[in-house]
Amino acid sequence: MAKPLELLEDSPGKKLLLLANEAIARGVLEAGVRLVALYPGTPSSEIGNNLTIMAPKISNFYFEFSTNEKVALEVAGAAAVTGVRSMMVCKGPGLNVAADPFFSLAYIGVRAGMVIVVADDPSMWSSQNENDSRYYALMGNMPLMEPSDPIEAKSMLLEAYNFSEQFELPVLFRTTTRVNHTRAPIEFGPIPARPDKVEFEKEPFRFVPIPSVARVRHRWLLEQIEKAREVSETSPLNFTEGEGDLGIITSGVSYNYVKEALIEMNLSAEVLKLGIIHPLPEKKMVEFLKRHKRVVIVEELEPFLETHARRLAHLEKITVEILGKEQGFFSREGEYSPRIVMEALCKIQDCNTPINWEDIDKRSDAVLDLPPRPPLLCAGCPHRASYYAIRTATRGKAIYPTDIGCYTLSIAPPLETADILFDMGSSITTACGIAEVTDQDVVATIGDGTFFASGLPGIVNAVYNQHRICLVVLDNRTTAMTGHQPHPGTGITGMGKEVPPLDIEEVCKGLGVKYVKTIYPFESIAGLVGEVREMVKWARENHSPA
Repeated sequence: MAKPLELLEDSPGKKLLLLANEAIARGVLEAGVRLVALYPGTPSSEIGNNLTIMAPKISNFYFEFSTNEKVALEVAGAAAVTGVRSMMVCKGPGLNVAADPFFSLAYIGVRAGMVIVVADDPSMWSSQNENDSRYYALMGNMPLMEPSDPIEAKSMLLEAYNFSEQFELPVLFRTTTRVNHTRAPIEFGPIPARPDKVEFEKEPFRFVPIPSVARVRHRWLLEQIEKAREVSETSPLNFTEGEGDLGIITSGVSYNYVKEALIEMNLSAEVLKLGIIHPLPEKKMVEFLKRHKRVVIVEELEPFLETHARRLAHLEKITVEILGKEQGFFSREGEYSPRIVMEALCKIQDCNTPINWEDIDKRSDAVLDLPPRPPLLCAGCPHRASYYAIRTATRGKAIYPTDIGCYTLSIAPPLETADILFDMGSSITTACGIAEVTDQDVVATIGDGTFFASGLPGIVNAVYNQHRICLVVLDNRTTAMTGHQPHPGTGITGMGKEVPPLDIEEVCKGLGVKYVKTIYPFESIAGLVGEVREMVKWARENHSPA
């Protein structure tokens, strides 16, 4: 992995072996981006981890770890509306958090280039669902680009900013885990100067989408997307290669699997590789469909491209067999691999796979003979003591809503103190719902990072509606699971500046919680158990949060 400060070098032509996330961080410099706001989340975390180290050494540049994804999108969006290039970064589920400003931002547009990097997570290596963020672009009428490797991650990012400014729209830039965490030699380009302060020019009947304005802006947005489609038709980001009776349409990391499969199988096919996923180059796709009797669609997760290909074939009355997920050749879940693509193509072509997978499986299965090592809370982690005390105090009979963080591992034996989880911040609000329909005690747990990201509205709800819930904030003074990034309680900003930390106890008191105590897990386990029992008793007797 490259050192973050190496990414700062203004050395055009130099090459470094970089993760795609590092290549994106370098691309921020080469694109002349003035502001980046993000909330950390794997598989995109390394983008922020590098930028926070680089930021203090970059002139006219601002970087922040925002309190959550909605805030990050609003901060970055406002910068682009003001007139400087900006970026927002999140993981797939994070875009759900930012959905409200996402749709409004498409309507009002931007004055300078803006890119929204969203990292989807097929196979859910570090996520609670397999969001397919391509549908956000379709619903929000926002342009979408998707790189297939680290080299494209940087080069396509630069194109995304030009595209954004050409059509005055943010561009959604979708990556996936396997792209984010793949390395490739990245050639450095020049670093342009960034503007200092700019003047905000007022234009309320564009940037304040009251209904009368929004109706006009929606029409404008649809017109912009159609103009963008014409550019998509001739863009070098959408290209064909190879030749053969068989046609294959693909994008993202699946493109690499297709190339490898064709080489291994010695199979001839014409491949349409799409880099601009919305708006799709429909004329190019129609011509491609007309050239082939059979077209295979290779894409991870949902049948996004497949559905569009079928629609175009139907509208244009093209006689073509479209093969993909609908017939069961490919799955709608999990990551793909060269093997998955190869086996699907063998079924379609009615041929045998050239690789002895049985022998490979035998060698892979040898891992099963090793002693299992499930993920657990780290040795010495204070959460172990906290959960032990919670379970002991309630004799394992309470309901334990949990949240997003490494402490979700309390689901495993012997702690077994995780019963329900929706999303970040849901420990508090699900506790509220459960407490109102059962007589069981409810003890929710949330980490300090998640507390600031999305826990505060739940606390306000619990106080306002007098829910008899118990909340334990597991404060380890960092956003641990995604790489120890700072948050409002740490006293450090994304620029490395020391600021007064927000005190969790005082925040809770300020929101109206009457019972607030701070205890230290390792001081006395017996004392900790007693404190939990007292908290549970108080919440039940006072029918209020504690």
